[in-house]
Amino acid sequence: MVRRTQKKEEEKPIYGFKPLADRMRPLVLEDFVGQEHLIGEGKILRKAIKEDALPSMIFWGPPGSGKTTLASIIAKTTHSRFMQLSATASGIKEVKEMVVGAQAMQRIEGKKTVLFVDEIHRFNKLQQDAFLPYVEDGTIILIGATTENPSFEVNSALLSRCRVFVLNMLETEHVEIILKRALTDRERGFGGRKISIDEETLRYLAGMANGDARVALNALELAVEAQTPEKAGGTIKIDKTGIEQSLQKTHLLYDKKGEEHYNIISALHKSMRGGDADAALYWLGRMLEGGEDPLYIARRLVRFASEDIGIANSLALPQAVAAYDASRYTGMPECAVNLAQAVVYMAKSKKSNALYVAYEKVKDDIQQYAAEPVPLHLRNAPTKLMKQLNYGKGYKYTPDFQDQEEARQDYLPEKLKKRKYLP
Repeated sequence: MVRRTQKKEEEKPIYGFKPLADRMRPLVLEDFVGQEHLIGEGKILRKAIKEDALPSMIFWGPPGSGKTTLASIIAKTTHSRFMQLSATASGIKEVKEMVVGAQAMQRIEGKKTVLFVDEIHRFNKLQQDAFLPYVEDGTIILIGATTENPSFEVNSALLSRCRVFVLNMLETEHVEIILKRALTDRERGFGGRKISIDEETLRYLAGMANGDARVALNALELAVEAQTPEKAGGTIKIDKTGIEQSLQKTHLLYDKKGEEHYNIISALHKSMRGGDADAALYWLGRMLEGGEDPLYIARRLVRFASEDIGIANSLALPQAVAAYDASRYTGMPECAVNLAQAVVYMAKSKKSNALYVAYEKVKDDIQQYAAEPVPLHLRNAPTKLMKQLNYGKGYKYTPDFQDQEEARQDYLPEKLKKRKYLP
């Protein structure tokens, strides 16, 4: 059990309206928790920070993994001028103002400027391009933070001038350390209050935060502030029920427009392809409970029915279409079971990608060859002129032939008449 008491309530510091997660940010590198592969002893990022020899870089990692905190530590340790922009509230005007200030600082005091841009993926191409010449000539050292894959969200020209550091999702043990610090820190956390929370509940909170320290601290803060002690100055008891209510759905890591969206739909697709119905159901649930549009999932199932099952099971497509219609009629939460039925059916069905492979070959031939003319015997001949030009001449009407060998004729253009697309 973690229990902290205080004799004098007046010793409790006042932080205004700053949330716990903001108050508990580490101030020095030694207090940073996690990301040992980047800032452990002897690691390159730790050396760069300690020696104030920073390259322009992108911090890429999930929410609550420490991107902004690392930038904050750099701000406190670097001898350079440190400036900050948020991509959600800034435009080219603000970028240019920052650059003018950086140029003046370099010219007058000979100091470098480190510019931290939070959520850099929210800057459009034109805004990102504005950084290029100044990163190139060293006017600014750019540190961008993003939860999205920089390969897709950061311009290739800017990305090539930056070092990408990947921050991993924090382990449950890391989040536990952060929570315990918050409970014991008398200056910035709850160390000056009587709070009782057992180890099992603390571990539950750390696990349900999904590696997001901010989610864990916010939930802890809500649980503490919402709990009324039995008497003035009494102990605040935090149990699992209080944590569950504080978390609600915040522990579901799912962004309908971000990389996690594509990661999870990929996991669903591959689980169905591999015949693992249990895994497919799980990933379906992750999407639906995270707020995904059920019709998006249903459309992917329709595609899957032909791409991965195809001619191996002709009933897969109507099953998927039926799931789409059911989802459109009923919506969430009712359609979840309809989609679950279709997902399990797809996972357990025999698979064939012959149609998909065949159509890809067709596309290749269409790109490789010019628009090949339709053979004359296959052309329609509704006018006298067309008949005079031999349109339709020699065509064999298959139902008139009992011997299918006699009815055999070429249907592909001359250059492709020996082509086989299907096995």
